Order: sequence, then C-alpha cells, then structure tokens
Amino acid sequence: MNHPLAAAIMGPTASGKTAAALEIARHIPSEIISVDSALVYRGMDIGTAKPTQDELAAVPHHLIDILDPKDAYSVRQFRDDALRLVAEIQSRGRLPLLVGGTMLYFKGLRDGLDDLPQADPALRAQIDMEIARHGILALHARLGELDPVTADRLKPTDTQRIQRAMEIILLTGQPMSALLAQSPPPELPFTLLPIALEPSDRSVLHARIAERFDKMLAASPGLLDEVLGLRARGDLHLGLPSIRCVGYRQAWEYFDGQITRDELREKGIAATRQLAKRQLTWLRGMTDRITVDCLAPDAAARVLHIIRQRTG
Repeated sequence: MNHPLAAAIMGPTASGKTAAALEIARHIPSEIISVDSALVYRGMDIGTAKPTQDELAAVPHHLIDILDPKDAYSVRQFRDDALRLVAEIQSRGRLPLLVGGTMLYFKGLRDGLDDLPQADPALRAQIDMEIARHGILALHARLGELDPVTADRLKPTDTQRIQRAMEIILLTGQPMSALLAQSPPPELPFTLLPIALEPSDRSVLHARIAERFDKMLAASPGLLDEVLGLRARGDLHLGLPSIRCVGYRQAWEYFDGQITRDELREKGIAATRQLAKRQLTWLRGMTDRITVDCLAPDAAARVLHIIRQRTG
C-alpha cells in the first residue's frame, strides 16, 4: 500500500455499525470518527441512538457532541475534520475507523468537493420569480437547452437542483456538467477500506428499526422527553437540520398537534425505513465495497477478520 489504512464501517441505520467498531477496537488499537450528521449535536442522544457513555469511554470517539442543535454542519466541514482526524490518529499509531450512515459525508470524503460558486440570493430570487410565472417544467426545458447533460439526469420536478443548475449557468456562463468534468476527484492521503454492513433479509432490518424506535418512545427518559427539552429552549424549530432528523421531526410535529401519538410512531418508523432504503441504494453504487451480512450473528467478528487481513 502506498498510504496508511483507514477503515470505513458503513451501513443502514440499525445495522450494528457501532457494535462492529467496538469489536475492532477491542483487538486493534483504534479510534472512531463518527460519520453521522445527527450525532454531531449535543443533547440529542436517544433519538440518534448515540453510543452510551460506557461505549464512548471505552474507545476514543470523534465528531460526536461537537455542535449545538441550532447550528449546521456541512459536508465540507466534515471532510476537513475527517482528513485532520485521520492524520492525527495515524500519527498515534492507531487505526482510524470511520463509522456511520451519512452517505453524503462518505461521498464528500472519497470524491472531494466541487468548486462551484456559492449561492447568490438575488439571483435565486429571480429564478424563483421565473418558476412562479412559468412553472418548473418550463425552467427544466430551458436548462435542457443550456446544459442537456445535467437536465437529463434531473427529474423535471426537482425544483431545488434545477434552480441550482440554472444559477450556476447564469453566474459562470458555463454548464454545471462542464465545470464538474474539470474537477477530478482528489487522491486521499490514506487508503480507505470500505466495509458495508447490509441485510440479507430487509424485512428483518425493518423489524429491528421498529423495535428500536419503540424502545426510544418507551424509555424513561425517552425520545419524547428529549424533544420536550429541546422545545423548552425556545430557539429551535423545524427549519433546522437538527430538528429535521428522523424521529425528532415526527416528535416535534406531535407536540405541535399536527399528528397523533400513533401517527408519530407510524411516521417515525416509516421515515427510518426510507432512510435505510436510501442508504442501501447509495451503498449498491459503491462497487469496491466489501459486504458483510449485518444479520449474521458473527457480523462484527467478520468485519474484524477483514480488517486483520489488511493490517497484518
């Protein structure tokens, strides 16, 4: 290998990523870098299935409880933090374990970030007016004339991405597809070993998700107590990324009187299953991943075996 190793332990929610990482750390000197857009927030422990205090104490963890729920954390911030932490962990002679299910973070780390211009509020407002006058289908057709490559890969109703593609054309005079083609992905300063925990039977994973969500609701204190505490602050709302996290959004809507307790449970479980589906779809596109059945009783041991083979 030209570069030192870092292991990525990926998988859908409720696939046992934390257990696998802790098993590795029991046998190989390691530190865990969380790859989870919800675990960054302080005071959001139950609904995020955050590692317990004992688990956090057993192995050094990073990028957990680093942000107040009123703040946002970007892919760029994650990539910068992850690159720095991997280097620091490797300098200590330990194995970096990048563990989580926020696939956009993994993608940003592996593929790098584009140098497209930042959003322009005034231009966005003009595009919004055009959409209001003529509709999103007309804007998509216009995009097809100016940037057919991007238009072909976007649904005609994907307002946000169509708007962004048109904004880039108006700001730079070039189609977004051409700008992206000019930016080859940077080489990582380490070798990333991608291991994916995936279910051999998705219905079993769905049952796990439902069981875990029910436990969050039944716990004392539980998810609802946690959300009540967040609401009591007075400065948080549904427009924030933290409160839009799966489970928190539904609980917030429940306390707003928008849904019943039964609907909270149904919608929370359904949203978590949809999240798992998106995570699995993304993983299938990573052709170099090593897959381990997360439903196997020895799943954590299998992951450890794979890493031991690569670390000697």
